[in-house]
Amino acid sequence: MTSILTHASLFAIAFLAATLLPVQSEAVLAGALSLSEESWWTLLGVATLGNTLGAVVNCALGRGIETYQTRRWFPVKPAQLEKAKTHYQRWGRWCLFFSWVPVVGDAFTVLAGVLHERLWVFIAIVGAGKLARYLVVAAAVAGLF
Repeated sequence: MTSILTHASLFAIAFLAATLLPVQSEAVLAGALSLSEESWWTLLGVATLGNTLGAVVNCALGRGIETYQTRRWFPVKPAQLEKAKTHYQRWGRWCLFFSWVPVVGDAFTVLAGVLHERLWVFIAIVGAGKLARYLVVAAAVAGLF
């Protein structure tokens, strides 16, 4: 695969994996790390950037989600949303570090949007968590575990 195609594919998969879509980026990153002659740091950076920007999409969705909570089709009841807000406020913005965790990580990023978390704080914490997760994947590929 060419360098541009490798990076573009990794970015796209990492981006989609951070949204509500059921896509897994760790396996793609592990494959790229083991098969590519590219710099590991470049691949880690591309995956982290894509995954973080995908989480920003969730945050943006959260910022506008409450306008729809009175609609019948809205999947979350007002009481459930209030309970989720309480949990987020209890644990604070630092739960965003775990935005990479399947299922609950997406909820954290959407809730951060609902609660209008500052974007630079959101990006810093989410990005750090996603980079940490990808570093573990890279270490596993390198045989450090």
